Amino acid sequence: MKKQTPEKKNSLRCAGDLCRLESITPLARQLNCLDLSSIADICINDIPNLIGAKLASLYILDELSDILHLEKHNHPFLINNIVSLNQNPPSPMVAAVRSKDLIVVKNMESLEKAGGTLQRPFSQNYESMSCIIAPLICQSRVVGVLNLTDRIDGKEFKRAEVAVVELFRQLVGASIGNVKMFEKTQKQAQTDGLTGMYNHKTFYETLEAELRRSQRYGGQLSVIMADIDNLKPINDRFGHRAGDLAIRQISKRMLACIRQIDIPARYGGDEFAVILPNTSIEDATVVAERMVKMVSSSPITWDHHKIELSVSVGVGQYGGQCCPGDVTKATDQAMYAAKQAGKNKVVVFDQDETI
Repeated sequence: MKKQTPEKKNSLRCAGDLCRLESITPLARQLNCLDLSSIADICINDIPNLIGAKLASLYILDELSDILHLEKHNHPFLINNIVSLNQNPPSPMVAAVRSKDLIVVKNMESLEKAGGTLQRPFSQNYESMSCIIAPLICQSRVVGVLNLTDRIDGKEFKRAEVAVVELFRQLVGASIGNVKMFEKTQKQAQTDGLTGMYNHKTFYETLEAELRRSQRYGGQLSVIMADIDNLKPINDRFGHRAGDLAIRQISKRMLACIRQIDIPARYGGDEFAVILPNTSIEDATVVAERMVKMVSSSPITWDHHKIELSVSVGVGQYGGQCCPGDVTKATDQAMYAAKQAGKNKVVVFDQDETI
């Protein structure tokens, strides 16, 4: 068999590198998007093809909880859906995230023997002992991790292949960072900055959508509206920062009384509203009474003064034939009836009245 000359080998290597470079450019363009699903497809399908890796997994980091969430993978076996960065001893992936450095493991077995503290769950499922663990970086922060393992020929990953992953971990990191920033901006446009609840505009849009859903599929929804009792005296006596604390505490206590499918909003300065899809008036009233009790259960403390809290609540049930303005007007009437009846109460909208 005729051996290849060094010149021939270099020529083939250059041809392979050029081919890889020509593949990188269109992928880089595709990554410039705000679609996390498309970004994940490139990470799991295209990048592994570029470097000859069989298996890939993409995790996204939730910075608030320090937990990595599995976004997509192509493993034929189970892998962890969530990975805590607080685990001890750390897995190689956690160690890479903590260091922010791309880690190339040529022999996982020898690494484990040398370190003595690393975990590698499901290690028996892999065909090779080498892998690339690439923390995805956006503005010096880790936003996720891309794991690549089991090179097609069973050998170690080459330097040129590692360089490709090094490039893509920056590009993918920037793209995921853009997605997160876009989502954050959208959320800020939809929510109230003080409570984190939906704002007035989003509440109306959601209420309209839920009424259309009721009209199309049948059924009714319930709406709760609550007004903070005596907020103005709190602001006048203790200042608006104390009033803001009261609003935040009341919103937290109300949120503790509802389900995940319910839609809470800060309707106005001292008013809250909650949409309860597919909920009877009886069940909605139970929720409203729970809110009144929860809010008034304990005072807050401001500058060594105890401030009592309470809300007046109106409840109503509506079908798809109603319009959002009629719904809020009717529930508002019930809420103000609760105030006139002495506050810290629940009043149910009279279904016999025309709205």
